[in-house]
Amino acid sequence: MIGLTSLWTDGRAAVAPELNRRRAVFILGKIDEILSWEKTKEQEKDARFVELGEYLCEVRSKQYWRLESLKSFDEFLAKRFPDSRRKAYYLMAIHENLTKIPKPQLREVGWSKATELVKVARKDGERFDCATWLHKAKELPKEGFKGEVERHLTGKETEPWEIIYFKLYKSQLPVVEKALETAGLMLGTDKSRGYCLEMICADFLAGAKLEDPCPSGSS
Repeated sequence: MIGLTSLWTDGRAAVAPELNRRRAVFILGKIDEILSWEKTKEQEKDARFVELGEYLCEVRSKQYWRLESLKSFDEFLAKRFPDSRRKAYYLMAIHENLTKIPKPQLREVGWSKATELVKVARKDGERFDCATWLHKAKELPKEGFKGEVERHLTGKETEPWEIIYFKLYKSQLPVVEKALETAGLMLGTDKSRGYCLEMICADFLAGAKLEDPCPSGSS
C-alpha cells in the first residue's frame, strides 16, 4: 500500500491508523507555527524544541502526513526540514528517551545538551541516573558537558593532558602520599591522583590570602 512506512516482520503490510483529521490539522499547524517562530526569533532559537519533538512523534505514529497527500513520514520531514532531517530525528529522540526529565528542565538545558543526554539514556537504560546527568547538563558549559558524556560512553579521557615532573625529598613523600590518600577517600576511590591533587590545590587557594602576596617577615 502506498504511503505506509512500517511493515510487519512477516511481510504483511501494517494497517494504517484511523486518521483524526481535526487533531492532525491542529498538530501540523502547531509544527508550522513553531518552525515559523524559530525563523523570526533567532535570539531565542530552539526554545520550543521539547514540544516540537513531541508533535513530530505524534505525526509519525498517527501518520498525519497523509492529510497532505504525502507518501511517507520522510517526505513530510523533507518538506518541513529542507536543510537537514537529522535535527527532526534528534528532537524525536529527546521526546522518546528523556521521559523521566520534566519538560521545563529540558527546556532549561537546551536541545544540544538534551541530545547528549539521549546518548547516556540509551546506553544506561533503566540505570540512567537522570538527576545526576541533568545537574551536570545545567552546570557544565556545552563543550565540557559533551566531553563528560564522551568519557561516560567510551571510558576514555578526552581532555588534553600532560605529565608534570618535580622533585620531592624522601622526607616529603609520606606527607604527599597521605594527602592524596585522604583526598581520594573524600572524593571517591574512582578519582585519579591528578584529580585529587587538583582538589588539594584548589582547597589551598580557597583559603589563601591572595590580597597579601608577600609572606610575613619579608621586606
